[in-house]
Amino acid sequence: EDGFYYDILRLPDGSATRLKVRSLVGLLPLCATTVIEKSQRETIPRAMRYILERLRRMPELAQTIHPTGPGHLGVAERGILALVNPERLRRILTKMLDENEFLGPHGIRSISKFHEKNPYVLHVNGQEHRVDYLPAESNTGMFGGNSNWRGPVWMPVNAMIIRALLNFYLYYGDNFKIECPTGSGKMMNLFEVSKEIADRLASTFTRDEHGRRPVYGGTEKFQTDPHWRDLILFYEYFHGDNGAGLGASHQTGWTGLVAKLIELYGFLDPKRLLEVGKETAFAKSTPGAVGPATGGKEGAPGAKRRAPQPVS
Repeated sequence: EDGFYYDILRLPDGSATRLKVRSLVGLLPLCATTVIEKSQRETIPRAMRYILERLRRMPELAQTIHPTGPGHLGVAERGILALVNPERLRRILTKMLDENEFLGPHGIRSISKFHEKNPYVLHVNGQEHRVDYLPAESNTGMFGGNSNWRGPVWMPVNAMIIRALLNFYLYYGDNFKIECPTGSGKMMNLFEVSKEIADRLASTFTRDEHGRRPVYGGTEKFQTDPHWRDLILFYEYFHGDNGAGLGASHQTGWTGLVAKLIELYGFLDPKRLLEVGKETAFAKSTPGAVGPATGGKEGAPGAKRRAPQPVS
């Protein structure tokens, strides 16, 4: 009915209720997605027969996931294994790409901004439990006061969502477009949607029109001091509305993913991605790797890849 996934709370008496919070829980099913190239299917014919036979024996499963198998091939005869079917994909993306819900100026928020004015309230055993949109730090001691899941932008989950969108694009190409941002009237294919999110993530660290980096918020020492302003810190998570760094720093282990996103979109374009497929497109970047500037086959003499641009 809502076009969204929710957590289920199971109580000791065996009863259960949906926790109707619009959070990353509802977006994570997008991430259970992978494309299977024609060449990969041909390499494992027996495994493919087992998979298709299992789906035939479980029609109730096949009805709820993305169509797969013969008769359901995408661009370049690619197959797809995905938890969400096309209708659910479109309904989830409509909420995810709404700037009044998940799509923030610096990436996908971990909880919908809808809950800023509409907190979710649950009463259990006479106690009231609330979930609000908290773009910065938590207002309770739950989970040690950590608010990753309560509103801020979290780099690793954004990267997983971008990966899923690129897989869906490899399958659909330009045959699937959606309004981005929701309500803007601007239609994008899923490659363009993924790049839009990646660009918003990268903008956390680059200077705006006033010469200030969102990552440093109101910390003037890091905004204006020439000895500090260009030393980028990789925080644990980021303010859902203004991109200011929060939590631990350095959290290079996952926030450093932004560097790979900058590099990826520096050498990859949608046409080339559809032509070469994921195995070549996402190969480790090395001199001679396939990209829009190679002008030839992978590893061809004299082939060059456009260098990623530095953070300004």
